[in-house]
Amino acid sequence: MYITALDIGSAQIKTLVAEVQKNGQLAIINVFKTPSEGIRKGEVIDIEDATRSINSSLAEVKHFNKSALKNIFVNIGGSNVKIHNSRGIIAVSRADNEISQDDIDRVIKASQAINLSPNRMILHTLAREFIIDNISNIKEPLGMIGTRLEVNTLIIDAFSPAVKNLIKCIETAGGNLGGLIYGPLAAARSVLTKNQKILGSILVDIGFGTTGMAVYEDNKLLNASVFPVGTGNITNDLAIGLKCSIKTAEKVKLSFGSALAREVPSKEKVDMYEIDETIKASPSRKFISEIIEVRLAEVFEFINNELKFIGKMRQLPAGIVLCGSGAKMPGIAELAKRELKLHVQIGIPETDVLELTNAEFSSQIEDPEFATAVGLLLWGNDQLARDSNWLPIKKFSIINILKHFKP
Repeated sequence: MYITALDIGSAQIKTLVAEVQKNGQLAIINVFKTPSEGIRKGEVIDIEDATRSINSSLAEVKHFNKSALKNIFVNIGGSNVKIHNSRGIIAVSRADNEISQDDIDRVIKASQAINLSPNRMILHTLAREFIIDNISNIKEPLGMIGTRLEVNTLIIDAFSPAVKNLIKCIETAGGNLGGLIYGPLAAARSVLTKNQKILGSILVDIGFGTTGMAVYEDNKLLNASVFPVGTGNITNDLAIGLKCSIKTAEKVKLSFGSALAREVPSKEKVDMYEIDETIKASPSRKFISEIIEVRLAEVFEFINNELKFIGKMRQLPAGIVLCGSGAKMPGIAELAKRELKLHVQIGIPETDVLELTNAEFSSQIEDPEFATAVGLLLWGNDQLARDSNWLPIKKFSIINILKHFKP
């Protein structure tokens, strides 16, 4: 059995293909990136372009093994995803008051009975704690005794048309969806340790078109958000500031950029003619870094405001873990520490649970920008382990997926 992860971003689609071994371990058998078109700020804006981009990725997968197209796990991004706290209550069904899996399923189902508009759908229902006869903070109620079972959950819902458009692109390209995962949760699955989630930490995934964040404490998700700003905005700012093309601005950002302008010598110049023969200017690297720093400081301001809203500003001992392509910008850890007043580290995807069949895969995957893709693989494998009755979905169509995720 194969699991395929598609991290569909605004600039690139990162694809991982893994084979599920008999011992449950994932053996990575393919890793690659392809350009992305028709996606902006985490959502499909042009179905034809997006389908063409996804088809390019899936053609590589199909060339290797058609079976790998059957279980595709995809990230959902965009700023239209919302999170709600909810609560479900049921009476335990068995005469001996022992809580069964059916009771757990029913109470979680009860928590999904929230008032959603017709154009929204539930992506995830995450149990934060169970309560048995007023005894709270229970992690696993299966087999325990009680008459009343309650659950506090986080409901994550998305804008249905945006989800349908993405599903249509994947199916048109010949893929069969295995699951949809909210981007920040997928990234957190691959880079945050259990200890970090217990102590309290923030996952910040800085991509090209969006920045996602997920906040954990006591091993529970407290909050998650996606902001419509990313490293692509830095490129646009540089194009304006340097009076050059987007393509040239991207090269300047990658080759000469820094998130901390004060660390860059004022006298160091960039000869733009070497990058673009139509430009004869020589701006300072400090000026370039000042543009980058201002935009990244804005990103961290969004995060600070979100932490302030949930009452966790400067209060998470395990600090911040940065991932995504933006995490590779020189000086970004120092800037994040200055702006958020917390310990900062760069997040590398967990690979201990992966079997790398090619030596090159290790250097490719152990990269902050592959955090979401690796998380999608691990999430898919978790789903297999959780549900022994789980089988590859033969036709995960738009209708089926709405049935699958709706309460």
